[in-house]
Amino acid sequence: MVRNKFHTGSGPSQRQLRVGELIRRTLSDVLMRGDIHDPDLNRMSITVGEVTTSPDLRIATAYVLPLGGDGADEALDALRRNRHELRRAVSKNLTLKFSPELRFATDETFDRMDDTRRMFADPDVARDLHPSGDQDPDDSVA
Repeated sequence: MVRNKFHTGSGPSQRQLRVGELIRRTLSDVLMRGDIHDPDLNRMSITVGEVTTSPDLRIATAYVLPLGGDGADEALDALRRNRHELRRAVSKNLTLKFSPELRFATDETFDRMDDTRRMFADPDVARDLHPSGDQDPDDSVA
């Protein structure tokens, strides 16, 4: 069996996951320390939830959310304005042939979790989950 040197699975490769996590930690540290020379960006508390990379590792998309969720557009604008400085900071911690281009998007994970909680709290859904009426009150999803 001949193996292709490129990952052909449906999900990200282990290398993509490792590089994405390293970029996530580096961005989080840089933003927490305020290493970027932009007062607008430094006064924001931004969470980097996840970083995904393209298969060739040349593009990294960071999913971010400001603390409290308010001001996401302003945070994205500030990050995009400073993407070159952030890219330099990230490349110092990477041992890749190319430093990935950084892109930023709003992290909607928390919104999806809230929607899922609301869905499970719906009486019709709860009835479907426990059709025999043997629902234990302690088993309810909050």
